[in-house]
Amino acid sequence: MEILNYETLKKMNYDGYLLEEAPVRVLQFGEGNFLRAFVDYFFDMMNEKVDFNSKVTLVTPIGGGTTDLINQQEGLYTLYLRGFQDGKKVNKKRIISSVDRCLDPYVNYEEVLACADNPDLRFIASNTTEAGIAFDPSCKFSDVPASSFPGKLTQLMHRRFEKFGATKGKGFVILSCELIDDNGKELKNCVLEYAKLWNLEPEFIKWIEEENIFCSTLVDRIVTGFPRNEVDALNEENGYIDNIMDTAEVFGFWVIEGPDSLKEELPFEKAGLPVLITANHKPYKQRKVRILNGAHTSFVLGAYLAGQDIVRDCMDDNVIQGFMNKTIYDEIIPTLTLPEKELNDFAAAVTERFKNPFIDHELLSIALNSTSKWKARVLPSLKGYLEKTDKLPACITASFAFYMSFYRGYKLTDDGLVAKREQNEYLVKDDLKVLEFYFAHKDDSVEDLVHAVLTNTDFWGEDLSKLKGFEASVVSYMNDIQEKGAYEVMKACL
Repeated sequence: MEILNYETLKKMNYDGYLLEEAPVRVLQFGEGNFLRAFVDYFFDMMNEKVDFNSKVTLVTPIGGGTTDLINQQEGLYTLYLRGFQDGKKVNKKRIISSVDRCLDPYVNYEEVLACADNPDLRFIASNTTEAGIAFDPSCKFSDVPASSFPGKLTQLMHRRFEKFGATKGKGFVILSCELIDDNGKELKNCVLEYAKLWNLEPEFIKWIEEENIFCSTLVDRIVTGFPRNEVDALNEENGYIDNIMDTAEVFGFWVIEGPDSLKEELPFEKAGLPVLITANHKPYKQRKVRILNGAHTSFVLGAYLAGQDIVRDCMDDNVIQGFMNKTIYDEIIPTLTLPEKELNDFAAAVTERFKNPFIDHELLSIALNSTSKWKARVLPSLKGYLEKTDKLPACITASFAFYMSFYRGYKLTDDGLVAKREQNEYLVKDDLKVLEFYFAHKDDSVEDLVHAVLTNTDFWGEDLSKLKGFEASVVSYMNDIQEKGAYEVMKACL
């Protein structure tokens, strides 16, 4: 079989959508599975649906990566979107042709900088991991390239300013997809810091502020990446070799914070795509963190103690799914500000996503760092519910007891805190300080342990024993978990 490229597809008389030639209007820092299954997919769909007519040049942020493989395939790759949608199992396949090529800045940074000379270039997308948006004062303007992503971006923007600074409308729309709060604003702050550190022209700083739009965005899609165990069979089925094949769930949602004018420049809505351009992305971030992530954190530890190992199997159990649904619909959604229908629709999609037959999402992997996750994802719903009703939410309170019961280990090792589920050992993984705390309290009574945990302000940023009735309720749930088991406690909450 031949490697996937345009010539291979012509020989096969491929009749699906392809865009072989178009202006490069997007530069993307990041060539990994996520961006190719998310951003590049949306641009590809927009090319087909509304003739957006744009190619994307990829830049690998740290060098190497899949640059050569992408270029061998002329940017083409097969994307499978798989999951559960509207009550049905879905497996969609599409050849993505929005990508033009991939550049390695550590091999030829001049070629990356030369992208700024392209008058058609308008959009910059990035996903350089959570650590990518950081200011490193050791970066120099003369570095080839600067080691940090914001440093590279500042170098690129300065080249753009030198070429088009006097021309209106030649700045960039920057779509930051890193998983940090206010990603666009943080990126802009870093760029401005570099401009000042490097003593670049005041006119350049003014141009950054006036001619460029740094968009904070929220991204939501589980990307499972290269299907290593299936790739040979899929290549055989397709009739070509694809070394950068990608897989993801069907669900996808992208919120871009920016001015209304972007809706014309980026006609996602006209293309019927689940991409929202809004003046404020934060309510949507709150929805995702509280409902999707909050549901995970509030039920998986109890479900694991109840004998389950994979999210999908939990959705086949009426008690566990019922506990999750009650948490979401009765205790989380009432604390949120978006319209109820939007919240309910999102919650229904969450349940379908958890049922995805193509993803074996292990409960123990979700359980990683549950202390900080509970604080960020579940605690705001607990406090919001208390403020609104003056009552404790039963499922959320029980979920705190599940969290503490899950963390009751008896042996601290380099790999984590060893705990037991019936006769089987498992590892609790979290910050070392958290694990050392639980190990130090391993012989406490339930009452003493609950008090110690609730009053640990390092964990929660406040004293949770001051929440009305919370301490006594958690003690009661933990005693029930010890006597009857986590499954029976979930059932009692219903």
